[in-house]
Amino acid sequence: MSSETIDVSTSARPLTVLSEEEQLLSETVRQFAEEQVRPRVTTMEREGRIDPGLLRQLFDLGLMGVGIPESYGGSGGSFFMAVQLVEEISRVDASVGVLVDVQNTLVSRALMRWGSEEQRASLLPRLARDTVGAYALSEASSGSDAFALETRAFPREGGYALSGRKLWITNAAEAGLFIVFANADPAAGYRGITAFVVERNTPGFTVGKKEDKLGIRASSTCELILEDCFVPANRVLGEVGRGYKVSIETLNEGRIGIGAQMIGVARGALEAAIRYAKERRQFERPIAEFQAVAFELARMATELESARLMVYNAARLKTAGKRFVKEAAMAKYLASVV
Repeated sequence: MSSETIDVSTSARPLTVLSEEEQLLSETVRQFAEEQVRPRVTTMEREGRIDPGLLRQLFDLGLMGVGIPESYGGSGGSFFMAVQLVEEISRVDASVGVLVDVQNTLVSRALMRWGSEEQRASLLPRLARDTVGAYALSEASSGSDAFALETRAFPREGGYALSGRKLWITNAAEAGLFIVFANADPAAGYRGITAFVVERNTPGFTVGKKEDKLGIRASSTCELILEDCFVPANRVLGEVGRGYKVSIETLNEGRIGIGAQMIGVARGALEAAIRYAKERRQFERPIAEFQAVAFELARMATELESARLMVYNAARLKTAGKRFVKEAAMAKYLASVV
């Protein structure tokens, strides 16, 4: 599963061949994941929370703002590099992988794509420096059917009052900034949906129950309660009534991040399986030397490489400004079943 660095100045770059900058990122994040994340995994999963010290390290290394331009305090990396980050972290811990994925492929991307210059200048440096973001779309009656959301945005002088509940919101326990979707004109159907940027300390905004999950427990998944929560007009993300477009286009990119999570988790599992097969001995030799076991490991490696190629292809298409929506959906699907 290794990637090599070659001179591609006169040839097209194979999908898994990394530039020097990409190779450096992979090596740096892999070392960080092994030295700083792995020793904390068991404790974080048991306690159901991200270690605050580890979160601070993620910010200090610039890993929470990989794709944010340097002019806004970020690392100035490409979308592909954000995908690399998610894969390498997920290889060691899925919970931290989810945390950095939502930050880098949903929240910051939505602000860069749809935010006004005022919003970008005030919010992106915070996301790169010390503020976790969350993406609040899902509700009890609108999971896959996201446009069936019932949270309302009522016009008020100078802004909107939001009322409703959001469920299953990733990063909610740690987040200081939330992108919240609400309908400002239910009569218009999905064309009334609007995206708002909401601060955690806004009156009427509460982070509710944290879900007690079977797995990926350190990654917080919570409900949000909005009760006449006033949001100024300058915190509308994009245009009023265009939130459906904000959500769709952001999630299109987010699917690639999900794929990166899955291939990272699968890489970690395959490496553990190979390591065990070399250590476990039966009939005076490692079980890795038995054909039945070797064939199974080869099948696993082949399926993983197939998914990795699809995820990398979608990420490179997005980075190059090409059409990628179909490829992103296919990559997410294949990576999720490996």
